[in-house]
Parts: sequence; C-alpha cells; structure tokens
Amino acid sequence: MILAGGQSKRMDILCHERPKPALPFAGKFRVIDFSLSNCIHSQINHVTLLADYQRSYMADYLRRWNSINATNRSFHILEPMAGSYRGTADAVYQNLGYLQRYGADRVLILAGDHVYKMDYRKMLAFHERVKADVTVGVQQVPIEQAHRFGTVAMDAEGKIVDFVEKPSTPRSDLVSMGMYVFNMEVLARRLIEDAAQPNSPHDFSYAVIPRMVKRDKVYAFKFDGYWQDIGTIEAYYAANMELTREKPSFSLNGVWPILTADHSSSLPRVSKQGSIQNSIVSPGCVVKGRVENSILSPGVRVEGQAVIMNSVIMADVFVGYHSVVDHCVLDEEVKVGKLCYIGFRAGLLSGNSDVTVLGKRATVPPCTAVGCNCRVLPYVDQADFTASMVSSGTVVSPRPKSNLALAKERVAVVDRQR
Repeated sequence: MILAGGQSKRMDILCHERPKPALPFAGKFRVIDFSLSNCIHSQINHVTLLADYQRSYMADYLRRWNSINATNRSFHILEPMAGSYRGTADAVYQNLGYLQRYGADRVLILAGDHVYKMDYRKMLAFHERVKADVTVGVQQVPIEQAHRFGTVAMDAEGKIVDFVEKPSTPRSDLVSMGMYVFNMEVLARRLIEDAAQPNSPHDFSYAVIPRMVKRDKVYAFKFDGYWQDIGTIEAYYAANMELTREKPSFSLNGVWPILTADHSSSLPRVSKQGSIQNSIVSPGCVVKGRVENSILSPGVRVEGQAVIMNSVIMADVFVGYHSVVDHCVLDEEVKVGKLCYIGFRAGLLSGNSDVTVLGKRATVPPCTAVGCNCRVLPYVDQADFTASMVSSGTVVSPRPKSNLALAKERVAVVDRQR
C-alpha cells in the first residue's frame, strides 16, 4: 500500500494543485515513479495507492503509468470513505476491509514521496527471519538532519527500543524511512485500537509505531543505499541538483530502471548557438540559449542568448530572449519574458534556502528582475508585477479580481482537474 494522498504544506506553491507524489523529478519522471518501479522490480504483484488530496490527478496518472508500462500487475486506487483521511494510520484503517477481503497476511506500507531504489524482498525476508510484528525501514543520516524524521534507537539484535518523531534535539542519527512491513493480524489490531482513541493523530510515526515499540516486536531494517525524502522545497531542489554532478550518487537507469508514464524517445533540439552542460534535458525541449547544471522537463523552450543555470524547470516553460534564470524552480507553463533576470544569488555563500520559486502558469513581464528566495504565486500575470525589480524574499501575489474573472478561473480549474 502506497500512501499517496498528502497535501504537503511544506512544498508550498509546488503542491497547490498536485499531490506531492505527482511532482516532476529529474525531468520526465514523477516522484511516485520510484515507489511504483521498486514494487515492479521487487516482483510485488498487488499494489494499492491510497489517494486523497487531488485524488483524481493521482488516479489519472496511475492509469496512464500502468497502461504505458504494461506491467500486468494488480493496481488499485482507494479513496477515503468520506471527507479526507485523518492521518497515515487512518488511511490504512479505513481500508482494512479491503485487505481482509484480499486475504493479506503481510502488508508493505510505503511513502509515495521518496526518491530511492530498493529491493523490498530483502526487507520482507528480514521481517520473516526475525519473526517481527512490524519492521521499520531505517537509514543513517547526518545528525543535524535527523530532526526532520522519526529517530530510532535499537538494541544489538536490531529490535527498536525507542522511536521519536521529529525530535527537537535528536539523540540518534538513525531515522525511519516511512516504510513498514506489518503482519496483518497485528496491523488490524493496532489500527482498531488507534481509531478508538479520539485524541490520537492517527499517524504511524506519531502514534502507532511509538506505542508498538513498548508492547510488540518492532525491528529495524537498515538500508544503506541512496534515499531522499523530498519533504521541502529545499530538499526537492537539492535532490534534483545532485543529478547534475559529474558523478551523481544516484542513477536513473541501469539494471533497476525507473519506469514512468512518459516514454517519448524524441531528442531535445539544440540550435547552433545553443549549449547544454551538466544537465538533464528531456524530450521535446528546444534550446537556443545556454543550459548549465539544470533539469529541464519535456517541452521547455529556451530562446536565443537566454541562460538557465542551477535550476529545476518543469514542463512547457518558456524563457525569453537574453533572460537569465539562476537557482530557481519554475513550475509548469511558466513564461519568462525577454531581458529578465530571475533568482540571482545573494552571494557566494548562498544555499538551497535561497531558491526562488515561480508557481504554475506565472508570467513574468519583459525586463523584470526577481531576487533570490522569492515566491511568485501560481497564475500571477504581467499586470501583477508593480515594479521592474522584485527584492529578495518577496512574495508576488495575484491582484484582486472581479467576481466574473474569479468565476472563469474556477471553471478553468475544474476543467483541468477533469
């Protein structure tokens, strides 16, 4: 069961109209492709996505993914019975009847928003060998990053003796990957107990797993391969940028290829004046300018003498003549006019926190400069820019619109979701 329904407020404007698992990654891929591909390569034949936020978006993508990859696996989409899931544990609790009808004896629960390659059969074999009630996938991270995760302490045999979600002062650098193997009988019992507690957050990492540590056989399976939880814009940007290095620590191809719904074989077109260096440029792109250390999704157009560097550019973006885009994330269908400078760095010591983000279908007027660490909200148009210089750290929002204009936008959003 893949948890693919969270709204992810930390991803800000990148997830206003899409669930985080549907975020583009590394050009033509989506984040959910990694969990799905791992299931296929691990010979797991029954896969279910638990969808919630923007659920139709996720369902449409899974149908296309399965059709294009012709996996002949059993894929299902399950949605909340009413309203929304109250947490990750509640999502599975609401579908216990489905699992019981399926006759499941073990359940592998995965997060749908992580980037990694893993053979789940090894974790399942470990679970059987130690006779665990639940096995938690864990990985070692730098201690200064551990506060972002659930931290784990275990004994010499691998049994977890302490589990704390997002501690302010971590005492361990071993963290949960949000990946669990449960024995079905134990899973059902613990979820029913959790559902009966009105003050519970109904979440695996905040409630169910910490309580199980005190009473059940909870073991840790250590994974030492590449794994990234892209839970923030900064982490998402850094994981993409890692792929542009001369020797990235993660490969998209090889014997464990990542499958996606985009199987276009066309090559990007590069003019005589255009150049590409240390970048991933997807099919359908047209490059007349210069692209360096960047990721371009399908259909991006870079006009003459324009420069894109150190940036993540999603599908169908247009960058005008002689414009510069540096240290940015540009969402789908953004348009940058000519002679613009977007996202210039604050200095040599600037880090991932200085990323400038332009939301979906935002339009930047010609001859406009936008500083670092700015947010240009989705659907901002040229008239919303009140000055030709946007200072670093600024948020550019759409101006108030008439009731008629708002009604037209609502109709357009509904049409797009359909």
